[in-house]
Amino acid sequence: MGENKQLEYKATISSNTFLKTVSAYANYGGGKILFGVSDDGEILGVNDPVEAKLNLENKINDSISPVPEYALEIQEGNSISLTVFEGMYKPYMYKGKAYKRNDTATIEVDRLEYSRLILEGQGQSFEEMPALRQELTFSRLEEELVRVLEVEKLDKDILKTLELYSERKGYNNAAALLADKNDFKGVDMVRFGKDIDEIMDREVVEKVSLLIQLEKSMEMYRKYYQYEKIDGMERRTIEKIPEKAYREAIANALVHRAWDVKASIKVSMFEDRIEISSPGGLPSELSADEYVNGQISILRNPIIGNVFFRLKYIEKFGTGILRINHLYQNSLKKPVYKVFENSIKVVLPVIEEMGELTEMERIVWKQMQKQKEMTRIQMERSTGIKKDTLLRTLNGMIEKGLIQKAGAGRGTKYMRNVTADH
Repeated sequence: MGENKQLEYKATISSNTFLKTVSAYANYGGGKILFGVSDDGEILGVNDPVEAKLNLENKINDSISPVPEYALEIQEGNSISLTVFEGMYKPYMYKGKAYKRNDTATIEVDRLEYSRLILEGQGQSFEEMPALRQELTFSRLEEELVRVLEVEKLDKDILKTLELYSERKGYNNAAALLADKNDFKGVDMVRFGKDIDEIMDREVVEKVSLLIQLEKSMEMYRKYYQYEKIDGMERRTIEKIPEKAYREAIANALVHRAWDVKASIKVSMFEDRIEISSPGGLPSELSADEYVNGQISILRNPIIGNVFFRLKYIEKFGTGILRINHLYQNSLKKPVYKVFENSIKVVLPVIEEMGELTEMERIVWKQMQKQKEMTRIQMERSTGIKKDTLLRTLNGMIEKGLIQKAGAGRGTKYMRNVTADH
């Protein structure tokens, strides 16, 4: 196994650079360092492993503050395994600096990350911190609470119940974000034409309540992705992109984004898709696979999440992606979820129903649902379609963006393109 974010190899113990990695693991998710192992994973061993183990222990205890929880073991071939556990008392510092892992490298955290570590060490989050502005009004929030929860009016007791206010600290950042006016960035929506150089429409909604941001985002969606169709005496609303999927994606962006980052949620609207990019990567406890598969949800902003839940803007916590995927179950093109270090992107394509395929395309598509990639010869055998007809069918599906081709000659392979990134 090669080095990765949670695993580092050290051929010797002569250098103290490993202490930066100890800091990084204690601050973010834990990890392991193997001493006496080369960069390519070959076990070299160390001289006098018992003495080396004691030396490592002393270095950690003397150099990392506070001292993290860790375990040292002598392994086969006289290599030494150092396992560092993520700590509760962050930040864990080496020479007055805190570190994190960036793929296989260890780097110093920036000022924003350092502030977050301090809050984590204090058992706090950004939304819990006292708001800089304490003269807040909540007419929009009150309106929604009266409508949905049938309260008579919004008072301090309800604000306390919603964890937006305390007698000791006053209003917190979560309250500021839900207030009628605030100092935060919001949602930047752009409707593009044929390409990103052609801007047809734009609306920036910021420094207002998250509830207004959600409302304005829905209005922009309905303007371009919904239309009415009359069938006989019946008037029907047609959704090019499911409204519930878009609403879920926007609501989740507002609830899960990092509000200490001074950047807007970007909503890019194209003829064939909507891209929603929210600032801040995943919480450190959540892996990209867990997020994309909808297995678990860790709320970055649980106070805001709770308000959205009570107002029925979102349903059960942690099921957003599953609900979005369910809305696309009969579509040829599926949503795409991309996780980056400092942002998350959700791509919602325009629905393409199975009925839009020709008979031959249906046969090929059904086969490609079973196998991710196939050669033409494999497809001929499995579908029974003759070579010339099959090639015409495959080329038509490539033009529709349903599949893609890789390689040349007999090694050419065809792959489903339903989750391709735009």
